Amino acid sequence: MKTLKLSNIVWCAALTLCACGDSSVDSTGIVAPNAAESDSAGETTVVSNPESSSDNQGSTAENQSSVSTEQSSSTEEVIIEQVASDPVMVSEISGDPVITFTNASVSVSNDNGCIAQNEKTITISCQGNYQLTGSSNDNQIIVNAGSTDNVYLYLNGLQLASASDAPIYVQNANKVFLLLVDGTKNTLEDASTRTKSYTKSNGSSDTTNATIYAKDDLTIKGSGALTVTGNYNNGIHCSNDLRIRDLPEITVKAKNHAIKGKGSVNIEGGYFELTATNGDGIKSDEGDDEGVVTEEKGIVVITGGEFNINAGDDGIQAYNYILIADSTSTPLITVNSKGKGIATDNRLYINGGVTSVTSGDDGLHSNMNIYFNGGRTTISAGDDGIHADSTLRISDGSINITKAVEGIEAFYIRAEGGKTATVASDDAWNAAGGSADANSTSGSQWGGRGGPTGMMSGSKGYIIISGGYHYLYAAGNDIDVLDANGTATMSGGVLLLEIGSSGRSSAMFAPGNQGSNQGGSWGGSSSCSTNMAGGLIDTDNGFSINGGVLLGFGSQTEEYPYCTATSYTAGTAYGSSNAAFKPSSSGSMIIYGGEVSSVSQVDVSGMTEVTLPNGMTYYEK
Repeated sequence: MKTLKLSNIVWCAALTLCACGDSSVDSTGIVAPNAAESDSAGETTVVSNPESSSDNQGSTAENQSSVSTEQSSSTEEVIIEQVASDPVMVSEISGDPVITFTNASVSVSNDNGCIAQNEKTITISCQGNYQLTGSSNDNQIIVNAGSTDNVYLYLNGLQLASASDAPIYVQNANKVFLLLVDGTKNTLEDASTRTKSYTKSNGSSDTTNATIYAKDDLTIKGSGALTVTGNYNNGIHCSNDLRIRDLPEITVKAKNHAIKGKGSVNIEGGYFELTATNGDGIKSDEGDDEGVVTEEKGIVVITGGEFNINAGDDGIQAYNYILIADSTSTPLITVNSKGKGIATDNRLYINGGVTSVTSGDDGLHSNMNIYFNGGRTTISAGDDGIHADSTLRISDGSINITKAVEGIEAFYIRAEGGKTATVASDDAWNAAGGSADANSTSGSQWGGRGGPTGMMSGSKGYIIISGGYHYLYAAGNDIDVLDANGTATMSGGVLLLEIGSSGRSSAMFAPGNQGSNQGGSWGGSSSCSTNMAGGLIDTDNGFSINGGVLLGFGSQTEEYPYCTATSYTAGTAYGSSNAAFKPSSSGSMIIYGGEVSSVSQVDVSGMTEVTLPNGMTYYEK
C-alpha cells in the first residue's frame, strides 16, 4: 500500500450519493438515482456515475434521472487510501515488439511487421503490445492502426522528446493504452512550435496540439512515473475519452491546459502535479462550441487520486458536469488558480473527497446547479466562494469558506443537511439572480440589495433551510449576513449568524433609518430596532421560521423573529438550555427563533458539542 503524500489531511467523510427513490449501485459503490426531479428554474438535473474498472474505456454512464436531494447519512470520517492494483511488468509481454530509442538510431526487436520507420518517425499500424524504452531528444511515435484495433504501449524508462512535433501522436485506433511499467521514470517533451501537419480522413489538416496527442480513446495506467512538458500548447490531450487509473505518478507542465479530454476525463487514482501556465488544470469541453449537452460527454469524473493543481485559468473545468466522489479511495484535491477553482457550464456534484481551493475568481462555479452530497471542501476565493446561477443544494458534507466577497450566491440556496461555515466581506449567503420582472428576458441579474422601503433589488432569489448546521459571518461595509432578494424560510437545522466587529451598513446611520421595524420583524422585543439596510437578515419579501434553531449576533438587522438588545462578549456562550453558541466578536443585539424562545448567557457544561468546519463549536441538547 502506498502511503498518503498529503499526510496533514486527517478527515474525510466516506459518503455516497443517496437517491430520492429506487436506486442501483454500480461497481464503484456510487449510488445511481432513478427518481426524476425538477430543480430551481424548471430544469431537470441528471447525474452520471463511473462505469466499472474494466479496460472497456467507456468513461461514464449518465442516467437520465435526477440527482438525489435527500440528506444522506454520514459515515465514519476516514480517508480511504489508494491501493495499487496488479503491477504492470514487461515480463507479461515477453516476445512482443521492443522499440529502443537513442539519439543516433532506433532499433526494433521482435518485429511483428506493423512497425515502420521514416527518418525520425516510428509508425505503429496494428493492434498489439509494444515496449518503448531508451532515450532520444528528437523522435516521434505515431499510432495509425485500424479503427477496431487496441494498441498497448508499455513505457519502460522512456525519455523521448521531439524537436518539431509531439513525441506521441495517436492518429487512429479504437483505443490506445499507455502503461507505465512499475518502478520506471518516463519523460515526454514536445517542440515549442509545429512544422508538420496531417491530413484527416475528411481531407482537412490537423496539427498535434499537445505532447501526448490522441484523436481516439486514451487510457493511462500502471504505477510508474510520467513527466510531461507541453511547450507548444497542452500537456496531455485526448479528442475523445481520457481515462487514468491505477497509481501512476503524473507530472505535467504545459503552456495551456495540463490535461484535457475533450469527450471526457475519468480519473480513478494516481498522484498528480499539474501546472497549466495559461489554461486549466483538467478540462473537458465537448458541446461547448455548439452549446449542446451530449450524454456522457464534456464531463470530468474524479473518484480517486491525489492532485496538486496550479492553473493560470480554472483548476478543473467541464462543459457538461463535474463529479467528485469517493470510490475505492478518497480523492484529495488541492487547487490554486488565477481564475475559478472548479467550474462547469452546467452541473457540479461534490459527493465525496477532500477538496481545497484557492482561487482568484469564484472558488466553485456553475452556470446552472451545484450539489453537495458529501466530502470536505475548503475554499478561499477572490470573488464568490460558491456561485450557482440556478440552484445550490447542500444535502451533506462539510463546507468551509475561509475568504470570499460573496460567500455563497445562487438563485435558490437549499440547505438540507451537512455542515457549513462561511466568512465573507460582503454577503455571507446571497440569494439573487432571477429577474424580478416575470416578463423579463434579460437573464440573470446578480447583485442588488434588498429592503422593504424603496430598496428592492432588480432580481429575485430564495433561501430554504431545512437541515444541517450553518455558520454565516460577514464583516465590512454594506454587508448582509443572510440576504435574499425574494424570501428566506427556515423549517429545520441550525442557523448561526454573526456580524464581525467591523461589519456595518453605511445606510443604517442615515437620517430616519433607525428605530423603525418596517414590518420586517415580528414577535420581538421593542428594544431592538431595525433598519432599511440589512445586517443579520435582509430579504425583499420576508423571512419566516417554523422550526430549527436561529441565533444571530450583531448590531443591526432588517428582520428578526425575536430579538433582545443584550450586550454579548466574544468567546462567551449565549442561547438557551438546548442551543448555544460562542460568537467570535462582541456586540449589542441577539436575534433568535425556532426552538429558541429566549436567550441569555449559558453554562454549556453537559451539552453536546458540534464542531463546525471552521473549528468553532455549537452546543446542543
